[in-house]
This record gives sequence, C-alpha cells and structure tokens, in this order.
Amino acid sequence: MNAPLSLQFTAKKKSVNRLAATVCFVLACLLTLIGCASIQVHLGMKVYLDKTPLKSMQASLAKGTGIGPGEKLPLVVTFTEPDGKILQTEGAGQGKVMWRDLQVTATVVTANAKGVISLARDPRISDGKVPHVTITVPSHSDLRAELDIPVRYDEKYTANFSGRPGMSGSNGMDGMDGTSGSMGSMDPNNPSPGGDGGNGSDGSNGQDGDRGGDAPAVQVRVALRAGSHPLLQVGVSAAGHEKLYLIDPAGGSLTVKADGGAGGSGGRGGRGGRGGSGGMGTPPGHDGMAGQDGRNGSDGPPGNGGKITVTYDPQAKPYISVIHASSWNGPKPAFQEEPVAPLW
Repeated sequence: MNAPLSLQFTAKKKSVNRLAATVCFVLACLLTLIGCASIQVHLGMKVYLDKTPLKSMQASLAKGTGIGPGEKLPLVVTFTEPDGKILQTEGAGQGKVMWRDLQVTATVVTANAKGVISLARDPRISDGKVPHVTITVPSHSDLRAELDIPVRYDEKYTANFSGRPGMSGSNGMDGMDGTSGSMGSMDPNNPSPGGDGGNGSDGSNGQDGDRGGDAPAVQVRVALRAGSHPLLQVGVSAAGHEKLYLIDPAGGSLTVKADGGAGGSGGRGGRGGRGGSGGMGTPPGHDGMAGQDGRNGSDGPPGNGGKITVTYDPQAKPYISVIHASSWNGPKPAFQEEPVAPLW
C-alpha cells in the first residue's frame, strides 16, 4: 500500500534538505582550500584586477582619522571602473578585490599582506613624522593611491607592573563510599539479619591558595614638549624595564599600575563518602555513616603593592592630572615636582 501523501512530502523534503546541506558543506570545504581564489572568482565573490578595467583608485583608513603607537588599523582601497561601478578590497572593505593583487609600501608604519598597518609602541619611531602608504596595482601601472596617516597621541595608555596573582589551591579528594552490607535472609522459617553498611571515608581538605606576588617600585618621569600643541614625554621604569610614552593631554592619559597580586583561591574540600546501604534481611542491616566533607582551603593573602614615584617637570604641572597611579595594598603614590630634562 502506498504511503500517505503527507508522509511522501515529508520524506522528499528531508531528502532535499540533506542534499542542500551536503552541497553547502562541499562548497565550504572548497573555499577553505589553498588556491580557492579561482573558485571565489568563478562564483562572483572575488575579481581578478588584471581582467578588470579600472579608471581610478583611492585609499583610506577603515575607521578613525589616525593611528596611535602600538595600534593596528586596516586599510580600504576603493576602485572605480569606467562605467562608474565601485569595487572595494576584501577584509575591512568587505569587497571583491583581493589584496594579493595589490602592492603596499609604507614608511614609519608597516603593512602586512592583508592591508593592515601597524605602528610601533615606541613613540620615538613616529615622533615628528607622518606615516605614508603607497598602494599600486602591478596589472595597472597607471594607477596608484597614496595616503598620509596622522599619528594620534590622545590615547588612553596603561603601564601595568602589578604583581602576579597567586596560584589557586588544589581541590581535596572525595572520600570513598562505604560498602553495602551483606544480604541476610527474609525467610520466615529461617530469618537472618542483614549486614551493616560500611561507613564512608572523609573527604580531604582543600589546599590554601598561594600568596599574590609583590609589585616592584615604579619610577615615573614626566617632561613637557612645549609648543602650540603641547605633549607630555613620559618614561616609566621598574625592575630594569622602561616604557616610553608621548601623550596629548587633550584627551590622552596614562594609568600606571603597581597593585599587589591577588591571592590564589582556596581549593574546594573533598566530598565525604556516602555510607553503604544496610543489607536486606530480618532485621535489615543499618546503613553506614557518611564521611565528613573536607574543609575548603583559605584564599591566599594578596601581595604588596609597589611604591610609585611620579617626578614631573614644573612646566608639566598643568597637565599632571592625566597621569593616574594605582598601588593597591601598597604605599600611596608620591608626586613630586622637580626639573626633568627631555627624555629624547
């Protein structure tokens, strides 16, 4: 007898869904293979520039108007075809043009193969310079785009020399469950008692957490770069390491942290074992007693915060509020005014 029409329809729908899922899976696998560009071009997802007529091109940042030390920003290149059609690069531009068809050269900043530029953290590399990017199309020698990228120093920086957190204590071992009592007899003519269940063993105690690490003493020097747009030169040194910053006080700031490390969490006490069941019989055996749970470990004590000393030049005093210091569980940060020579 033939299946009802509704069942036939459901079976066909499931078959179509399985086929569609299989096709999608195969396409996804193909697109992830090395050399999938030709497949993407065939599917209309990408284009080859050497086979595409172009009239002009323009480069821009995907977001923002500049780059700060230590930042990475993606580029977007926009192309116009002779008929007015617009093409953009893949990645941040979400377009069809592949970065591999372009050549990017840069000064001050660096650029990777995916059109992402990076600026070094050391402000001395960019101080007084303007990063420049030139983008060319090897297949269209008449086209090029150039872009100057302003450097921003109104970033919110953090110099963190805080102590490391303590290691957490290990958890206690769970106790063993008691064994069940032996079976007796419930025969009215020949009764015998059931055996008592065994007691569960106690869980072991959790270990205490380790003490948090101490933060080192931190020295901060602040000098003023005077001018129509004043900037602060800041050097932060601790434990033989120094970090340099150039800060625009109109929006920028620096937080110096030398907090004591948090103590490690105490380990969980082990669970006491369950008592064994009394055996069946006449009378039945008694259940065993449960073991006691282990004690939870105590949290470790915090480490000591490091002393932060901020020495600022008198000329930098009007802007010293952009320097923030945190030395939790340590001495209060000290700010002192005295001449500070330019740091570079």
